[in-house]
Amino acid sequence: MKTILFLSLVIAGIFANNSPCPYNSGYPEDNGNSCENRLQNDPFGNHENQFNRGVRTPHEVLVSSNSDFAFKFFKRVATNGGLRNNFRKRNIVFSPMCISSAFAMLALGARANTLDQILRGLDFRPSEIQERMIHEGFHDLIYMLNNGGSGLQVEMGNCLFVENHLHPQEQFLRGLRTIYGGDIYMENFKNTEETEQHINNYVERKTHGKIAKLVDEVDPITEILLVSYIYMKVSWSKPFDPKYTQMHDFYVDPYTTVKVPTMFQTGMFEVGHDDERSCTVLKMPYEGHATSYFILPDKGQLQKVTSSLSCGALKAWKRILKKSSVNVYLPKCLASGELNLKDIMYTMGVVDVFTDKADLSGITGQPQHRLSGAIHKAMMMIDERGTEASAASSMDMVPMSIPTVLKFDTPFITMIVDEKTQSILFMAEILNPAEK
Repeated sequence: MKTILFLSLVIAGIFANNSPCPYNSGYPEDNGNSCENRLQNDPFGNHENQFNRGVRTPHEVLVSSNSDFAFKFFKRVATNGGLRNNFRKRNIVFSPMCISSAFAMLALGARANTLDQILRGLDFRPSEIQERMIHEGFHDLIYMLNNGGSGLQVEMGNCLFVENHLHPQEQFLRGLRTIYGGDIYMENFKNTEETEQHINNYVERKTHGKIAKLVDEVDPITEILLVSYIYMKVSWSKPFDPKYTQMHDFYVDPYTTVKVPTMFQTGMFEVGHDDERSCTVLKMPYEGHATSYFILPDKGQLQKVTSSLSCGALKAWKRILKKSSVNVYLPKCLASGELNLKDIMYTMGVVDVFTDKADLSGITGQPQHRLSGAIHKAMMMIDERGTEASAASSMDMVPMSIPTVLKFDTPFITMIVDEKTQSILFMAEILNPAEK
């Protein structure tokens, strides 16, 4: 019997407004989820405490590969017009953490070459990093992000919808619950209308109403559906005052100009010009330990900047960014988009999982499985406010010097980094802030 799987990922992000420990999935059988219990419930059957094996913890091992994956994925999407309508006219918004955690969760049920391709596609080298370490790393990252503290609200998780007549393997379910904090629901996919409503209601609830319709149609032959989501709400450390927001020109390309509401503030921020990559970088902090990087390419250099982004770039910016007085002009926008992950991941070497060669027998015990599709929907809002109470902050007192004027009035790139874990949570390329 051939089982069809559909992987659907959803993220909702808002620019508006630890020690490793288990994530509590909310299932009765997961009570008392201490670090010791996590090892006792280890789906890999190996009770060795990996945290004491070396200096680097699992999530630290994971972050480097996750960052490499984020930049490679961004380059694939930004340079391949076949993945989006109206090439170079559409915004890109995605969460690399959401995508990588979903495929890592799928890897729990993958075997042989299919498993190897998934791990390599996520930029892990199976010969160098134990699979157990990868899953423990995601477990700890999810827990740390979901418990980020004041100023940073992150809710990240996964859900498995399974056809009623199937019986997922207990080892896979245990890993889904104890490692990824996953929810599990049994469905009748042939009753498409009821299933669609259940899935969309679940996603709408988990993303606080930001994404109300993840799926339009569910194929009645689908038997397993995986959903991964991340919702984030953060507060600017220095909010913009709405009274300074005015309409300004934004130059989409040499032939297209649009009027967009543009925020303004003067403040002391880390800023610098990256001569090697031909761009200006502005670092704006949020409350808590999240930071947003805004990357403004020099005129005509968007493609160069896109192709040069890497972990090396982040390290270089730490050297060149200096705090100085800056007049910031930043467009308000609500950017959203949908990506066909099947096409993208295929180009990154994750091939078998989408064909009849796939071995996902660890999910249901059946020999043949394949992933029929993978959709990633994302939304990002950039506006003046953090939390509602912080909307009317006053301007910073700055030194008596001529401030740097930085206008984001041409296409730019932005990403949110959780500095506590050094994880890239969101990446976006804003080509047109007026895009609906």
